[in-house]
Amino acid sequence: MTDGRIVRGEVEHGALGHGAVVRGRVGGFSPWEDEFGYSRAVAAGDHVHVAGSTAWVDGRIEHEGDPYRQTLAAFGVGLKALAAYGLTIDDVVRTRMYITHVRDAEEVGRAHRELFDAARPAATMVVVEGLIDSRMMVEIELDAYRSGLAKTLEALETLEALEGEQP
Repeated sequence: MTDGRIVRGEVEHGALGHGAVVRGRVGGFSPWEDEFGYSRAVAAGDHVHVAGSTAWVDGRIEHEGDPYRQTLAAFGVGLKALAAYGLTIDDVVRTRMYITHVRDAEEVGRAHRELFDAARPAATMVVVEGLIDSRMMVEIELDAYRSGLAKTLEALETLEALEGEQP
């Protein structure tokens, strides 16, 4: 893992109540993960990349019609995925926000500022024609970095392997 390869392996229940850590991969947040064949987050070396996250929570879209609250919910999904690796908002180095209407930029930006004002990651906001469900107003992506993360994850895998070998 220290060479930056993406680790694959067995599904384990992780730090997420409804998600699962799959030795470097986190899933279990939306039906589209299985349908389209992707993970919510993937660790690659000391980096974690979180896939597009929306206000889809517990099987439904939250805060329909409210771009500010949808943005907070979407970042909540992404940050929960990072938490499976022990990462926090302070480890986020880049955010991307895809919004469906330019009129929502100020509210989406306000939510971003409230969450990330201290961390100040690189950020991009793009207006797109639409998202997978027309009730979704914003989708976000996160990239995080923590020096030594790969070694920490490797050590945890080694520890879990040793615990599995005990009689």
